Amino acid sequence: MDATDTKILMLLQENANISIAELAQRVNLSQTPCWKRVQRLEATGVIQKRVALLDPEKVGFGLTVFVSIQISDHSGEWLQRFADVVSAMPEVMEFYRMAGDVDYMLRVVVPDMAAYDNFYKRLIDAIPLKNVTSRFAMQRVKSTTAYNLAPAMGH
Repeated sequence: MDATDTKILMLLQENANISIAELAQRVNLSQTPCWKRVQRLEATGVIQKRVALLDPEKVGFGLTVFVSIQISDHSGEWLQRFADVVSAMPEVMEFYRMAGDVDYMLRVVVPDMAAYDNFYKRLIDAIPLKNVTSRFAMQRVKSTTAYNLAPAMGH
C-alpha cells in the first residue's frame, strides 16, 4: 500500500458511496487506475465490506452494555463452543478475547433493560461462566468506524 491507497481508504471510510469519478479526482488519478486500486483493496481484504452505519437510538437500540466475562474452562473444545454460542447472539456487536483480568469482552446493544435481562439469561444458561460483569453506557461520547491511517502509514 502506498500514499494513494491510504488516501483512497480514508475517503472511503468517510463516505463509501463516493463515486469513482470523485474519488479519482480527490486522489489525483484517472478513473480506471483508481477503480483498479479499489478492486485490489477489496480483493486483498483491506476493504472488508461497505455498509450503512445506523444511529442505534433511532432504530430502537438505546442500551449499550459492555460485558466482561471470566471463564474457568480454557480447553480448546470449550473455547470453540463458547465462541460459537456468543457469535450467534445478534445482540453481540463486538466480541474480543482479552489479556488481563478478564477473559472476554462483549459490546452488546439492545432496546432496553428487559431485552438485556433476556440476553443475560440466555448467555448464562447457554454455557458455564465463572463471572459475568455488566457495565451500562450512560452516554456515547465518541463512536467511529474510521481508522486514522495517516500515522499508521508513516504520513
